[in-house]
Amino acid sequence: MSQLLPTENAYPARAVADAEAPLTAGTDRYMHAAAHALARAAVEELRGMRGAVPGARVLLLVGGGHNGGDALLAGALLARRGCAVTAAPAAEISRLHATALADACAAGVRLAADPMAAARAAAGGAAGADLVVDGLTGIGATGPLRPAAAALIAPLCAAGDPGERPFRVLAVDLPSGVGVDDGTLPGPALAADRTVTFTCFKAAHLAPPAAPRCGRVDVVDLGLPVPDAAVLACRPADAELGRLLRVPGDRDHKYTRGVVGLWAGSQTYPGAAVLAASAAVRTGAGMVRLAAPARVVDLVLARRPEVVPADGRCQALVLGPGTDPADAPRAAELDAALGRVLGEAGEPVDAVIDAGALPLLAARIATGGRCMPRQVLTPHAGEAAALLGALGEQTPREAVEAAPAAAARRLAELTGATVLLKTTPTLIASPGGTLLSVDSGPGWLATAGSGDVLAGIIGALLAARRADAENGKAVGGEDVQAEAPARCAALGVRLHAVAAARAAGLVDASPAVTAGAGRLFACSGHPLAALDLTEAIPAAWNHLWSIGPHRALNSPRAGTAPGHACRGKNVHP
Repeated sequence: MSQLLPTENAYPARAVADAEAPLTAGTDRYMHAAAHALARAAVEELRGMRGAVPGARVLLLVGGGHNGGDALLAGALLARRGCAVTAAPAAEISRLHATALADACAAGVRLAADPMAAARAAAGGAAGADLVVDGLTGIGATGPLRPAAAALIAPLCAAGDPGERPFRVLAVDLPSGVGVDDGTLPGPALAADRTVTFTCFKAAHLAPPAAPRCGRVDVVDLGLPVPDAAVLACRPADAELGRLLRVPGDRDHKYTRGVVGLWAGSQTYPGAAVLAASAAVRTGAGMVRLAAPARVVDLVLARRPEVVPADGRCQALVLGPGTDPADAPRAAELDAALGRVLGEAGEPVDAVIDAGALPLLAARIATGGRCMPRQVLTPHAGEAAALLGALGEQTPREAVEAAPAAAARRLAELTGATVLLKTTPTLIASPGGTLLSVDSGPGWLATAGSGDVLAGIIGALLAARRADAENGKAVGGEDVQAEAPARCAALGVRLHAVAAARAAGLVDASPAVTAGAGRLFACSGHPLAALDLTEAIPAAWNHLWSIGPHRALNSPRAGTAPGHACRGKNVHP
């Protein structure tokens, strides 16, 4: 399931290079250190796939920069351990790192006379390579791969995705050909099973569509400085997000825990309200109010009798799941609720604006309306493209999918809202804030209704945060509070993902095996339905809470009696 990782910040490639330059100039010390880290990762990969290192067949894809030098030196170390190592250069021999090339040849690395033939042979199944080390380009490269490098990876790309092809790929710094600072794919790129990068993350490791092609990412400390520069993207740690979860105290009641108002469901899509309401309840909302057609109310109450079918004061609203744009009366109700959210008749309201409410919001913004970061939009790529178009920037869905980080940031600028763009990984942008990248869970989540569950989860988290603010329990200063909606959205994504892993039977998965899209599971899991997610939320909640550094459990907020440090059993996925 999910690994417990520290918060990870990605910095601009130029800033990384500038910070390193004073220490790396005139020495190969750091290149040798990088090569040892690569060789260690290669040994782990070879042992994992074939049980032994001696006799393994390794192909080095070598470019003219320092990454090519790293690959050659790592190849020399592997050759000394009994591997049959071949180097396939994508540049003239004179452009390769001379010292690294000499070391590799002295260790027994064979320099391919025909690099293309070597690449085709490596991709050729039983007689091919066990491991390919991608050292074609580094963090200084921009744009698509040059023709020679693109041709070199073509047969390897054609062999299939990670987990399907007969060899593994270890990338040096990042898969060659990806957009280092924006995560785009300007041309062909060879997806890696594992990437070894140095000092810090780069945006390509965290932003789609490049991020899933990096596989498992190891960040190796070579003793070089982290840049003193603005962070391009951040992946919050599960432990950090878990700190945001609210444990009710003895003096709490349903109104202080956060009330969620739900405007969801329609005659056409009634089940969305059941899913969103169930998710909000299971995430810990003190009360869920429902405004919906009678048929929808009946279905929700049959499943969740604690839901209150009446509008009223709420700390957060969830608007749009399962609403039908063709239903004019329902659209009018939603539009009125949007006016309430935007503060047209009073104080603005924290909200999740999803699905059928998004086109209505675009119309309001086009005529002068404005969101705040406390309102979270949750579009998928098609909805994001439609929103951008409605706001005057014609952007096809394909363009959003090609550059989702840019699309999320632009939507946040145009609307003033926090934007949660449903990609893999999920991206969360807020006006002037750092882009957040959050692991969105197993592929089994690609099922009808899972987005309705996510909306309900985030609605409950926003309501709890607002209730704390109203009752003087908000934690942190003004800067922390400004980022809180984005962090709530990130926490919602992680609760959703961990619940999905549980519901799909991936609870006990070991991170030893890399599976599709770079996620780490030791088994395939099994199909899940969206309603299964709602039942797994409490265990996911407890897991994220239990791994974080918590406030004192006998504080007024926690309300736990002395000698009762935990009222429930810890669950460790």
